Amino acid sequence: MKAITVRGIAPDVALKLKEIASKENKSLNQLLLDLIEIRVGMKKEKKFTRRYDDLDSLFGKWSQQDFEAIQAKIDEERSIDPEIWK
Repeated sequence: MKAITVRGIAPDVALKLKEIASKENKSLNQLLLDLIEIRVGMKKEKKFTRRYDDLDSLFGKWSQQDFEAIQAKIDEERSIDPEIWK
């Protein structure tokens, strides 16, 4: 694979590239390769990604004790008060 040297990168640009690479959990080299491939049209960037704001992040996180406490509260709220429904 061909090696290319890029000279004259401003310090603030280099710092920003390092920050982005760190956020994306990539090496600086891999980030630059990805950016070049996207720019020259050889790698498609996802333009439309769905982001859901639901409770999926909680799936599998509750302990049995948490579940029982929440379920008890739900069951309590579902009970019918005879005084209200006369």
